[in-house]
Amino acid sequence: MSAEASAPPPALTYRSERPKDGPAVEALLDRAFGPGRFVKISERVREFADFASELTVCALRGERLVGVCRIWRVRVGDERVAFLGPLAVDPDERSAGVGAEMVARASAAAEAAGEAGVLLVGDEPYFRKLGFAIAPKVRMPGPVDPRRVLTRTFGDLSLEGAVRPR
Repeated sequence: MSAEASAPPPALTYRSERPKDGPAVEALLDRAFGPGRFVKISERVREFADFASELTVCALRGERLVGVCRIWRVRVGDERVAFLGPLAVDPDERSAGVGAEMVARASAAAEAAGEAGVLLVGDEPYFRKLGFAIAPKVRMPGPVDPRRVLTRTFGDLSLEGAVRPR
């Protein structure tokens, strides 16, 4: 057995998204969601939101992108919040906590940047473990199952109102 064959895989590293990551991110999102990702309500939000690459978290194994947690800037009512999504992890890396780690890092970056909270559309049982709760008073720009609109706020705050551009 060669030394190369027995070498462990490179460790995971996390960093913010860089412009050169664009093609790899799009390829990962295509593999994870397919063309159906463009019809989701979250895509309507991203059409008017400001992309926050410095808050977005990429997971890499060596030089290979294996996960991304994108962040966008919006308002809910009068509050400045981060809109999380899409969140995608390469199938070979799933069930290893990569997604949860990226969400935690992105949420911490949003809080450090002065955002009032993080908003997303997602699976409540998964995101509840990461500090998110159903946001019954947040109105999305189109039809969505209200049980999938989730927030994690920083401090004693309840988000209320329509999601809109900054």
